[in-house]
Amino acid sequence: MYIHLGENTVINGEDIIGIFDLDNTTVMKSTREYLKNASKNKKVINVSYELPKSFTVTAEDGYSVYISLLNVQTIVRRVKGIKS
Repeated sequence: MYIHLGENTVINGEDIIGIFDLDNTTVMKSTREYLKNASKNKKVINVSYELPKSFTVTAEDGYSVYISLLNVQTIVRRVKGIKS
């Protein structure tokens, strides 16, 4: 039931609220504001300091945002793999 997001980071798959592509979603001002506020509230966890491709929002501790170098399709496949 756990999803590996890269490096040494694993999250509970049942806590996932959404998985988003950084290139496509950060075009919108509302997404940039959301990520900025999450960062200000210390809710952002950088899984890797390489070029990020996605972010995953979870329900743990209110909410958390994991920024990952994995693309959305890879994370979705991992989620589907545990639910099969």
